[in-house]
Amino acid sequence: MRLAQEGAQVVIWDVNQTAIDAACEGMGSDVTGIQVDITDPAVVAAARAETVARHGGIDILVASAGITGPNTKVWEYPVDAWRQVIDINLNGLFYCNREIVPVMRDGGYGRIVNVASIAGKEGNPNASAYSASKAGVIGLTKSLGKELATSNITVNCVTPAAVKTAIFDQMSQSHIDFMLSKIPMGRFGAIEEIVALITWLASEECSFSTGAVFDVSGGRATY
Repeated sequence: MRLAQEGAQVVIWDVNQTAIDAACEGMGSDVTGIQVDITDPAVVAAARAETVARHGGIDILVASAGITGPNTKVWEYPVDAWRQVIDINLNGLFYCNREIVPVMRDGGYGRIVNVASIAGKEGNPNASAYSASKAGVIGLTKSLGKELATSNITVNCVTPAAVKTAIFDQMSQSHIDFMLSKIPMGRFGAIEEIVALITWLASEECSFSTGAVFDVSGGRATY
């Protein structure tokens, strides 16, 4: 919604058609959606083709899809759950970056914003798959940012602390309490606070930052 308010034509990619419909409702033609399972590279490629056909190109990618996985110890972590977290949070983000970069290169411009997490920098106990996947997002962002540094395409990531969204429904209360205890401001982030940073990173004004990690963590980040 914020990107649309700033003048962008937005195409939402989501596995949940109901969520797409809800997001698009009342937003007019500037916000549309495509049902996409980002864990399937062929489906991502098809969504990229459809998006380009609709709009003639892609200037901005905000890669924010993710799941938490179970809250449990590494030695008790279910293998299938580990694979699912990595497949959505890291592999899916890679597929989206991989497909859209050539479109941006053809257009001579681009802004990529990958949503990581403070867990990717510090490692949350009882959230090893999530932490590992977000650390991977940080590493991918740094690599891709360097690869595209002379192409007028910037690639950055944000590392929020906990923000109270529907993703909390996937976590245990003890883990939610742990995350809050780690934030010096003593509160969770607001969606609008994260969105404001993402919107700047997606703008033309953000022209000399790439391969960078931007904290929005209420003081939690220690490096």
